[in-house]
Amino acid sequence: MQSFRTELENPIVEKDIIDLEKKIRAFREGNIHDEKFRSLRLARGVYGQRQPGVQMVRIKLPFGKVTFKQLLRIADISDKYASHNLHLTTRQDIQIHYVSLDRTPQLWAELEQDDITLREACGNTVRNVTSSPASGIDPAEPFDVSPYAQAVFEYFLRNPICQEMGRKFKIAFSSSDADTAFSYIHDIGLIPKLNNKNERGFKVMLGGGLGAQPLLASIVEDFLPEDQLIPYIEAIIRVFDRHGERNNRNKARLKYLIQKIGLTEVLLLAEMERKALKVKTYPINRDSVPGPAIPQQIEIPEVTINNPLRYEQWLITNVFEQKQQGFYGVYVKVPVGDIPSATARKLVDAIRPYVADEIRITQNQGLLLKYVRKEALPALYNGLTELELSAPGFDSPADVTTCPGTDTCNLGISNSMTLSRVLEDLIYNEYEDLIYNREIKIKISGCMNSCGQHGLAHIGFHGSSLKAGAKVLPSVQVLLGGGTVGDGVGRAAEKVIKVPAKRATHVLRAVLNNYKENSIEDETFNDYYDRQGKDYFYQLLKPLADLSTLTDEEFVDWGHQETFATAIGVGECAGVVIDLVATLLYEADEKFGWSNEAFADGRWADAIYHAYNTFISSAKALLLDKNINSSTQAGIIKEFDNHYITTGEIKIDGTFNDLVLQINKNEPSEGFAKTYIKEAADFLSAVKTKREELVQS
Repeated sequence: MQSFRTELENPIVEKDIIDLEKKIRAFREGNIHDEKFRSLRLARGVYGQRQPGVQMVRIKLPFGKVTFKQLLRIADISDKYASHNLHLTTRQDIQIHYVSLDRTPQLWAELEQDDITLREACGNTVRNVTSSPASGIDPAEPFDVSPYAQAVFEYFLRNPICQEMGRKFKIAFSSSDADTAFSYIHDIGLIPKLNNKNERGFKVMLGGGLGAQPLLASIVEDFLPEDQLIPYIEAIIRVFDRHGERNNRNKARLKYLIQKIGLTEVLLLAEMERKALKVKTYPINRDSVPGPAIPQQIEIPEVTINNPLRYEQWLITNVFEQKQQGFYGVYVKVPVGDIPSATARKLVDAIRPYVADEIRITQNQGLLLKYVRKEALPALYNGLTELELSAPGFDSPADVTTCPGTDTCNLGISNSMTLSRVLEDLIYNEYEDLIYNREIKIKISGCMNSCGQHGLAHIGFHGSSLKAGAKVLPSVQVLLGGGTVGDGVGRAAEKVIKVPAKRATHVLRAVLNNYKENSIEDETFNDYYDRQGKDYFYQLLKPLADLSTLTDEEFVDWGHQETFATAIGVGECAGVVIDLVATLLYEADEKFGWSNEAFADGRWADAIYHAYNTFISSAKALLLDKNINSSTQAGIIKEFDNHYITTGEIKIDGTFNDLVLQINKNEPSEGFAKTYIKEAADFLSAVKTKREELVQS
């Protein structure tokens, strides 16, 4: 592979990218194990696709903010390296597909020229920090959460405590009690609050998550002062890193640790970490995300609206008045979250005269434009109409959220993108009045993992399969009754029945017709669902699950022409566990090197955490020689005492537990860092000596 060139001014970023290029080269030469390399590239936003030999690259955009220049840069990158398309995600990222692995370092370097990163967009890291897209202009917000989301993003990016956790960690900020960022499905969810002294703080939700087994977050703080936000999150992440599951990916999220040891114990362990924190308070720079420049007031030529009814619908459903008087926010509905790169360029040209230079990606895969003057709305509408981006019904049943499904994802079981378009067309054609409904959400995922958020949908579908005799057909699991209640409270949708995928349209008609015909006046969908009960809807939909009436067409998935066959690859959403002794010792050396680098830079807390990881990787390597594979870092510490210290095979002063866990009993000072690094060096040397003895015996 050819070496890439970089013109970056940031030496940290440049080092990161050069390191990726070197690791790709070493991988190609067979010097890095495949699973170790997979973990490394995922933490740099590079994700294996369903199609062999190409990658999906996830571009990390904190709280979904992207400027005109950045969007144009991403469009250029997609044309140069990918498939000429930008895919908006439910976590406010942009993904591009069909990228050659060898070209990712150069791709990353070119993105960074406009301050865009791939770092920690995938893998066992703190993922993109999301927020309500309307933060900063939301009339209901106590204050703008954008600077707080930015601070969390900056603090945890490249932070040693969250580079190789058991699984991903997700953080979200809602702008108000309406909870439009879904705080209740995140590892840490935050809602802004003002106390009786008008001081800023946050309501904190802990341990939520969707996936195959949705669990809703617990409310753990009613008011966490703003300067405690970063320390609180760091303490929780440290606990998750040390005590979280690492072998069984299906049980490796924070929600399962809380299930296993209890919420009270997790909070107690977090309190025990406070002494070791890099900072005990962390004042937030409220000016770190300056408001965008308001577009200049220009003379706007008169325009003709060709479809006045459609325009009025758009005004009602896609436009709202900002908290800044005289300005409007405009939502753009983006079908299945896909914007061709050519359309992205035309979009910037069309909106530039009328909106502020700050676009936000929304959780339902759309866009939010800001600071539009009332007189500019008709011209903006016409510009969007020319690009087929002015459909009304944003965030209504006609705006279906979906993941890529079998189009590109390894885990996709059945198609979700085409089904999404089909269901949207059904709403527009048969239930047009529902474009005004902002309550009912329809969401689709290609598998049970809920990337399309089906677990919080009022009406949800996820891809599956059914067996009919000797044949397999694409199917969808139907879920009902999920959604946001508000102020940190939500509902997980219930699985009701599984039906052939081609009958999803019949399911939607049956549910909506039944609700329309039998609900009480002003009764919400979920109130109606609760009143009737799950079994009522099971009986309603049961005839659609009858496989004795299958047609040939139902063995072909949406958007396909060939007969359905399940073809699920290895999912990479949360990385993999590395269990090879040589790889672990290589990692221990690498982490010890990072520890010394951090110490030389005066970053005592970082140096200490790298030294801690040196202890853990070294100990795990020797334990594997005895076929002991503990599933947590805490377990590794305990087992090493049992199998190497008490037996006298490795000699240290005291126990391994006491040696390693000095980390949370000392302030992160220069003196402690120096001592701890020296102890890590001695331990690593002893482990290597023991390993050599074992190999030669």
